[in-house]
Amino acid sequence: MKIIFFLFIRPLSYLPFSVLYFFSDLLYLVVYHLIGYRKKVVYQNLRNAFPEKPAGDINKIAKGFYRHLCDLIIEAIKLFHISESALIDRCRLINPALMNNYAAQGKGLVLVAGHYSNWEMAGIACDLQIPHQVVCIYTPLKNKFFNEQIRTSRSRFGMELCPKLKVKKKFEENHHKLTAFIFAADQSPTSARSAYWTRFLNQETGVMVGAEKYAKKYDQPVLFGKVSKIKRGYYTIEFIPLEDHPKDTSFGAISEKHTRLLEAIIEEQPELWLWSHRRWKKKR
Repeated sequence: MKIIFFLFIRPLSYLPFSVLYFFSDLLYLVVYHLIGYRKKVVYQNLRNAFPEKPAGDINKIAKGFYRHLCDLIIEAIKLFHISESALIDRCRLINPALMNNYAAQGKGLVLVAGHYSNWEMAGIACDLQIPHQVVCIYTPLKNKFFNEQIRTSRSRFGMELCPKLKVKKKFEENHHKLTAFIFAADQSPTSARSAYWTRFLNQETGVMVGAEKYAKKYDQPVLFGKVSKIKRGYYTIEFIPLEDHPKDTSFGAISEKHTRLLEAIIEEQPELWLWSHRRWKKKR
């Protein structure tokens, strides 16, 4: 794996975006047409989510998703070498005044987002554009070498990565500081019993409640991070307030809010969501 990284991935990160997107187009031909990476999962997810859409529309969304996925892979490689100015230029926060206002009040934040658009670039870029220290909750890779390379790369501009098993301790140590914890709102829950259950994309869906749990415990405002794709390689981030006083809410209220918002965003431009993951593997 080290050979692959140093002979292929690292050198590719030095190439300009224009050249990298040529490789992305080639990768699309391989991933979609030759390999058919997780095609059954992608098409089944799309048919379940949009049963009213004809086969032609489903096929168009699927192809758009695979093209976007290949761009994400190439852009993730570029993150190993991208400059700070290029990163901000390609992924700009459009409402920084909102975050400055929370900072002026001394409030730490809970940020929720989905695997939509370029969520990874957005997490790294927003740390450079808000007063808060961004902490991204993640699941470590099994390959220790690649896990360390990604940690090093993604933390180059200040973002911290916190393994999901250490979230409780991280909150205890930092909840009184200007910290913004990022939670993925659309992962399949580890436990069906502890999840909040609702309808999402036409299916009964368990929602992980970690973001809601910690927001209520420390009464930290909850915001949704909407990442929009302006054109190839260019994105914007907009933070949308969901709840300023989580302690006053009943169980599931916050989870319902961010689920409904993510659903609406996906329906607007469905090809930008990560259809290849097995979102609905857990049942009530």
